[in-house]
Amino acid sequence: MPALFVLYETAAGYSLFEVTGLDELGQSAEAVQQSTLDLTRFGKVVKLTSFAPFKNAAHALDEVNAISEAVVTDDLKNFLEVNLPKVSGKPGKNPKFQLGVSEAKLGSEVQEATNIPCVCNEFVGEVMRGLRLHISRFLKGLEEHDMTRSQLGLAHSYSRAKVKFNVNRVDNMVIQAIALLDTLDKDINTFVMRVREWYSWHFPELVKVVPDNYQYSRLALFIKEKTSLTEESLPGLEDIVGDGDKAREIVDAAKASMGQDISPIDLINIETFAKRVISLAEYRLQLHTYLLDKMHAIAPNLSALIGETVGARLISHAGSLVNLAKYPASTVQILGAEKALFRALKTRGNTPKYGLIFHSSFIGRAKQRNKGRISRYLANKCSMASRIDCFTELTGTNAFGEKLREQVEERLRFYEEGIAPSKNADAMQEAMATAQKAGAGGTEEPIMPPIMEPSAEDPGVKKSKKRKVAEAQAVQAQAAEANADADATPADGESKKKKTKKKSLATADDAEAHPAIAELTVAATPGPAGESADPFKSSKKKKKLKAAGLPKTPSSPASEAAAGEDTEKKKKKKKKSLVEA
Repeated sequence: MPALFVLYETAAGYSLFEVTGLDELGQSAEAVQQSTLDLTRFGKVVKLTSFAPFKNAAHALDEVNAISEAVVTDDLKNFLEVNLPKVSGKPGKNPKFQLGVSEAKLGSEVQEATNIPCVCNEFVGEVMRGLRLHISRFLKGLEEHDMTRSQLGLAHSYSRAKVKFNVNRVDNMVIQAIALLDTLDKDINTFVMRVREWYSWHFPELVKVVPDNYQYSRLALFIKEKTSLTEESLPGLEDIVGDGDKAREIVDAAKASMGQDISPIDLINIETFAKRVISLAEYRLQLHTYLLDKMHAIAPNLSALIGETVGARLISHAGSLVNLAKYPASTVQILGAEKALFRALKTRGNTPKYGLIFHSSFIGRAKQRNKGRISRYLANKCSMASRIDCFTELTGTNAFGEKLREQVEERLRFYEEGIAPSKNADAMQEAMATAQKAGAGGTEEPIMPPIMEPSAEDPGVKKSKKRKVAEAQAVQAQAAEANADADATPADGESKKKKTKKKSLATADDAEAHPAIAELTVAATPGPAGESADPFKSSKKKKKLKAAGLPKTPSSPASEAAAGEDTEKKKKKKKKSLVEA
């Protein structure tokens, strides 16, 4: 059995152990687990061969990042080549030693870089568990609290690096913004209803005059006591409402109001609460502007196609722009309607036609019978736009989104008026040209391949393969006949003429005896291409021959003799059957 070395990575450096007594540990995983708990037994079997400490925290972070990505660094390669037995050429079927590693992918990379045979199995994993448990006992001079501190510092730096280089980090701001926007919408609606109900005890007529929530909160803060409204308050009311007639109506309603009087302390509480609601509403507008800017920077094509808010909801529901780009169009179509989908599958009912994309203006403009078709088409275009925003290098341009939006508009027009829409390839070529003119592409040559017209040999052509084969055979047959006619000698031509004369005389004699043959000979005469038709192929000719009492094929003496023998054999068989009966 080959010797076994184990590579164990710690926060302090690389360590290499040699497992000498495999029989003492046991072959099964349970036996190895029991032996690793006992340090005296485990220490006799596993011995430290070499240890290479990291230079500093930055060096440790680089090495750990490389190990997590299954990359063999120069330090690791040198450490293994110096401390392990030398390997000449590729490892054979029976290597002298093996190197145990924690991951199979890392083992394959090590074997490819150094030709060292590596192994990763359950036995090696249990040995590494024992090393992790007793590592401070094997590394002399390294105390346990020092190992704990190094592990904690490396874990913090490694986690910080992973969060910093997260590919979805930009999407997190959009996800948080749209979630906060939805929460603010619900909260502001609840708070404004509370302001309405609270202030309506004092001025109930104001609800009918001003239905807008934000304006109502500002008016409640401006009016305060309804008896204080005079002609001098009209300019302030007009600034809030934006209409002079409505401001006059508010003043008239305050004079004839049926509401009860309110105490100053209650009015102070209403004013304080109205200020908070107004500030929340203004912050909601700022947050919406921030979301629009973020969406234009992250997903400009998706925003141009379906809108910033709906696009942000799709990204939030998918988890990131990368996840949304990986979804097929069928998933994007019903994204947000998962409950309805599984309910329909459970009850065997109709599945939903749309999810979050229902909030788009396209589905609302379509007729009821076309809503499913336009939602499917819109989901397809949303999937394309998200992939362009996520994976393309043409950042900062919404040319593709604008073209996709035009295609959806054309599709709506096609469903309503029957006007044929443009091709997708043409629209993408135009979008690519627009993006390159804007300077976003960086290259002048078109990236997309040129559109190829379908040739006659493509499978999409109407002609089938059988028809093509038949036409090719016909062309070859005509060419062969032409060559045969060209190569024929004059003597052959004279013999053919004599044969045709004999046949014509024979047919003339038969025609006198049987009038039906005269009609058939006309049909059997050679055509302009030199081809003669078979007179016995059509059903009409067969009927005429039957009526005339003629055989279907021309008879010869040999054929008549054979026919006589067949009839005699049939008669003998009939006699035998009668005798047996």
